[in-house]
Amino acid sequence: MSALPKTTVGIATGAARGMGLACAHRMADMVDALLLVDLDERAVTSAASGLSASGRAARVEPFVLDVTDRDGLGRLAARVAEVGTLRAVAHAAGISPTMADWRRVFTVDLVGTALLAEALRPLATAGTATVVFASMAPVLGIPEPIPAADAVLDAPLDEGFLDRIHDALGPAVEDTGVAYTWAKRGVQRLAQREAVRVGSVGARVCSVSPGIVDTPQGRQEARAHPYMDVLVQQTPLGRVGRAEEVAAAVAFLLSDDAGFLTGIDVLVDGGVCAALRGPTA
Repeated sequence: MSALPKTTVGIATGAARGMGLACAHRMADMVDALLLVDLDERAVTSAASGLSASGRAARVEPFVLDVTDRDGLGRLAARVAEVGTLRAVAHAAGISPTMADWRRVFTVDLVGTALLAEALRPLATAGTATVVFASMAPVLGIPEPIPAADAVLDAPLDEGFLDRIHDALGPAVEDTGVAYTWAKRGVQRLAQREAVRVGSVGARVCSVSPGIVDTPQGRQEARAHPYMDVLVQQTPLGRVGRAEEVAAAVAFLLSDDAGFLTGIDVLVDGGVCAALRGPTA
């Protein structure tokens, strides 16, 4: 008697809106069951209901969670194991510079990503693919590595991490834009380490680094930082990105077609980093 096929499970975090929701729409045809994770219970429940009513392949359910809550992440991992086999993760949950102080930016964007990776690592198996969201900010904002800071970024779950990154970068890190830039560098580096950790079981991990994208969070940042309009003007494609375009890149990285891609970062920035950091034409 042949074994019954295993139920494949996907996770989309930050899935109530923006790029997380756009990823969820793509993933709903990639897996049998899809967990939409967000801290906003009302919004994520509405998003799950909308996806469920759209006739997509996956069975969709909301999961209310703060990604910095280790116990909550344990419950998420237990739910995945209860439903089936982890197949795809799009971790879009995060905050931007106008949303919190520098400590909270690091805690959500980097520590939360590390906690999620820790919780889901035991579930990784052949075919599991994860994409974590970084940003183009490190490419534009960190012209030269600072080895002492990178060493701290590579251990975000160590006790005293926030004090140690402050020591490494100095008072400048209290600027939330600086904190965001370095936190997202940490996410890019974390994806590389996780790819090495889980590669032996046939699992893959990549990061994606969006540029300026038209989402509620992106519009909030643009209102606070007029220089973002200058970046749009310097973007070779001459416009902001759409959440669906980032989600399409994530969907490819999660797909079997990307089966030999792991440990890389993919810029989805309309070419602005090439314009500002690449060779001159």
